[in-house]
Amino acid sequence: MRYDKMSAFIVMDIVREAAKYPNAIHFEIGQPDLPPSPKVKAALQSAVAADQFSYTESLGLPALREKICRYYQDTYQIEISPQRVLLTPGTSGAFLIAYALTLAKGEKLGLTDPSYPCYKNFAYMMEVEPHFMPVDKSSCYQLTVPQLQAQHEKIRALQISSPANPTGNIYTAESLQALNTYCRQHDIAFISDELYHGLVYEQQAATALQFNPDAYVINGFSKYFCMPGARLGWIIVPEHKVREAEIIAQNIFICAPTLSQYGALAAFDNAYLAQIQTTFRQRRDYLYNELKQLFTIEFKPQGAFYLWADVSRYTDDSYQFAKEMLAEIQVATTPGIDFGNNGTHHYLRFAYTRDIEHMRKGIARLKAWLKNREKSR
Repeated sequence: MRYDKMSAFIVMDIVREAAKYPNAIHFEIGQPDLPPSPKVKAALQSAVAADQFSYTESLGLPALREKICRYYQDTYQIEISPQRVLLTPGTSGAFLIAYALTLAKGEKLGLTDPSYPCYKNFAYMMEVEPHFMPVDKSSCYQLTVPQLQAQHEKIRALQISSPANPTGNIYTAESLQALNTYCRQHDIAFISDELYHGLVYEQQAATALQFNPDAYVINGFSKYFCMPGARLGWIIVPEHKVREAEIIAQNIFICAPTLSQYGALAAFDNAYLAQIQTTFRQRRDYLYNELKQLFTIEFKPQGAFYLWADVSRYTDDSYQFAKEMLAEIQVATTPGIDFGNNGTHHYLRFAYTRDIEHMRKGIARLKAWLKNREKSR
């Protein structure tokens, strides 16, 4: 395993530093502050009372896998066999399975730059080579088929995320279909990170499974379902890969956390989830309207709970800028360099994972701090 090439997750250092300040304002943390549906707590209590502490089968609870399939039927109008659904310890376990199923040692995984930093680190663990393709505002941070055509001989698998971390962009159905069609024609495995599905605000995000029955689709309960500490994700694999995926899971983690699986049986509470979506849309609208007065915001994020802010009018080193901001006014953000090298030193990621009143305090500090910086120049 090539640990020597793995990079630190800078946001975790920011989180640790911010914890030193009781009055810190948190824009750095990529986890919801809202609880899951009360039905989840009740389901967990019932599972504890019933002494449900044993392993499940490696694929996961059949009842939960069936519920996930109904979710895809209700949300996307597609039918999936429960046999294709594998429960994992967070989405991290799902990525390891996807890479093990699609890539051999030394083969290349196509990723966009910027993208979630753990992708490349997982690749290094698996002795797979990440191959980065730059995306920017010109394509709304979506990889295009012409870009893929120029690179396809170099990659064995392609991974995209929609909605994306850190930008909040969503791949249009047309773009997603075009990429999947190209990958199927050229025998490139398609891995789709759909963890932020549900947290979309003007349109429903498409799933890769609508265009590619053999796509590897990853989702979980951390974001939309507000269960980050449950450490529970899922991966949908092609039918002919189910047994291989099961064997990998048996050896890596045996099964996903049992109590979390029982709790997740109650997570598909549509009325409650609609409230979650509304709350995050309101937070997005507030933060977008405030930050666009201070920084360059290239587009209003369509999903997830992040704003990708260009701070180049103030600095060409957003990491140093973020450190100064935290030290001087106790406002915590994530430096763009966590997410790649494609101009990311000009960006900060702001998460709207706290309530509007909390964010309002941070915006007030930011406005005063930036004004004072301008005066001192």
